[in-house]
Amino acid sequence: MQIRVKGKNIEVTDALREHAVDKVSKIQKRGLEVREIEVTLLVEKNPSIRQNQVAEINIFGNSGVIRAVGRDRDMYIAVDMAVAKVQRQISKHHGKQIDRTQAHPSALRTHTEEEHEVEDLAPSIVKLKGIPRKPMTPEEAVLQMETLGHDFFVFTNSETDNTNIVYRRIDGNYGLLDYGVID
Repeated sequence: MQIRVKGKNIEVTDALREHAVDKVSKIQKRGLEVREIEVTLLVEKNPSIRQNQVAEINIFGNSGVIRAVGRDRDMYIAVDMAVAKVQRQISKHHGKQIDRTQAHPSALRTHTEEEHEVEDLAPSIVKLKGIPRKPMTPEEAVLQMETLGHDFFVFTNSETDNTNIVYRRIDGNYGLLDYGVID
């Protein structure tokens, strides 16, 4: 397993690198086959962002990529937060793997109250919303998003006829995701 620690807008000190490697190396003990772990430490230069220390962890394993971001005023705490998020994601993934292997038709059982309580904690779709498919420009989509008060908006781009998503970025600007663009 390879662990890479890199910095952006920050000088990664030996103590900070050692802290990140120490925390991230404990992830291997959770039962996930990991090929590479990439830790990016960055400092947001925008003075209006109070929690400007960001730790981003990307784990590349056999079962895909797991990503988590931690933010705080202190980089050490941001790293700890990102590691905690990754561990929760791995535990959740591990639980799903176990459920999949144990879900044989012969293992069907009746539900008790305890099982219902556990099921209530799982996320579920609580609202279905239909959106008319009206092609529009990204600028019109941003206006529509602001009118609705949402953080993102899915639409069909009238110029490219591709499905696009506009979203509000942390810095207050907007981003555009274009499905169908091949680099």
